[in-house]
Amino acid sequence: MARIKSVEDSIRDTEEPDHQLKKNLSALDLTVFGVGVIIGTGIFVLTGEVAKTDAGPAVAISFVVAGIVCGLAALCYAEFASTVPVAGSAYTFSYATLGEFIAWIIGWDLVLELALGAATVSVGWSEYLNQLLGVIGIPLPDSLAGENAVVNIPAIAIALIMTGVLVLGIKLSSRVTSVIVAIKVVIVLLVIVVGLFYIKAENYSPFIPPAKAPEGDGGGLAAPLVQTLFGFAPSTFGVGGIFAGAAIVFFAFIGFDIVATAAEETKNPKRDLPRGILGSLAVCTLLYVAVSLVVVGMQNYQDLSVAAPLAEAFKSVGLSFFSSLISVGALAGLTSVVLILMLGQSRVLFAMSRDRLLPPAIGKVHPKWGTPYRISIGTGIVVALLAGFLPISALAELVNIGTLFAFILVSIGVIVLRRTRPDLPRSFRVPWVPVLPIVSALACLWLMLNLPGETWLRFVIWMVLGLVLYFAYSHRHSRLAKGGTGERREEVASHPQG
Repeated sequence: MARIKSVEDSIRDTEEPDHQLKKNLSALDLTVFGVGVIIGTGIFVLTGEVAKTDAGPAVAISFVVAGIVCGLAALCYAEFASTVPVAGSAYTFSYATLGEFIAWIIGWDLVLELALGAATVSVGWSEYLNQLLGVIGIPLPDSLAGENAVVNIPAIAIALIMTGVLVLGIKLSSRVTSVIVAIKVVIVLLVIVVGLFYIKAENYSPFIPPAKAPEGDGGGLAAPLVQTLFGFAPSTFGVGGIFAGAAIVFFAFIGFDIVATAAEETKNPKRDLPRGILGSLAVCTLLYVAVSLVVVGMQNYQDLSVAAPLAEAFKSVGLSFFSSLISVGALAGLTSVVLILMLGQSRVLFAMSRDRLLPPAIGKVHPKWGTPYRISIGTGIVVALLAGFLPISALAELVNIGTLFAFILVSIGVIVLRRTRPDLPRSFRVPWVPVLPIVSALACLWLMLNLPGETWLRFVIWMVLGLVLYFAYSHRHSRLAKGGTGERREEVASHPQG
């Protein structure tokens, strides 16, 4: 279980004919990918939910807190991605530092972030599409669209369409994403600029509403784990509400790490990956803070809509026509999120199959399109089934906890690789190691503790299922177990220390 795959072996594997991806992406492409996947559900939905139930106007601070935590993790991802430019992101980084067992855990954990995230967003896409269809007088029946549909046809359709785009090549995926991102960024900027003229200063008071007991049953497994562990009385708003809100709006930042999964398809990964990761996160943080300040300034936080806060805020000031425009932006935003989440999932599974932790046959690359088409098709089918038939809204917070867990291990991995392989060339280096990675790991852990106990319970069950699969198949069929290249932890320890 402590088998480690060296960085050199990871890079060498990318040259195998049957597992070689085409290099077509630039720093701009990576930044667009990052913005494309980050700006989605969070900016169009979570702003209203967190402002109304957790933080009030201080939702902007929740976005800042979540952005800082992601920024710390992004620095760690940037160093790893420039040092180990291999598909798989956190999975590959963990394999090179913490060993095969931890790498498997991360790979399994990333399924929560990517596949479940794509399915969740596909359902949201379906709801926005139905809103637009309603505007032109042809809405779909509730049984065929939306979260409570018997069979969610639009959600299935978008998952399968994006699968086709992924199979046909990373260059096409990049072009589609660029167009979609341009549409939604323009609409987000319009929301900010137009909304500024309708802000009422009194809506910002009090900026941090005083803490109070939650309405209904806010205790038990529904309460943040930190309240249960340390005996805090359940409460909303106040300073605690800001942190609880940050743990929720964290979902809005998920995506910058997915840029690292496209490492093998980047022309100059050592230079461009850090730029793409940090650039996309910086752009999105600024947009999130600006939008949240505008929305709570236009409409009192107590009156915000949870389902469609931006659209309803504009309706409240007499700009109903903006509602349809925002729905178009949301639809475009969610389209790119589905595409890039599925891209990330296919690349993680591709890396795992190349390491034989999953059957190697599924990772075959198409000779013409240069994509792992079997995995892409399989991922698309699974996402379509999840989105089309399962009530997955209750599982959405699993995406957050899974991602935070991955961030913790990547942060730790930076420290480990600095000590075990100080000889490796690093075009980007995290400053203040080990202090900054430790702060990153602790900040991620704090946000995890602010998630409900029931989310932790589901997370543990999911990881136990992953352990069963690892010991039943992956441990015995691993490339390193079969005598392939790699190192054991004690061999790695023999490298010069730094």
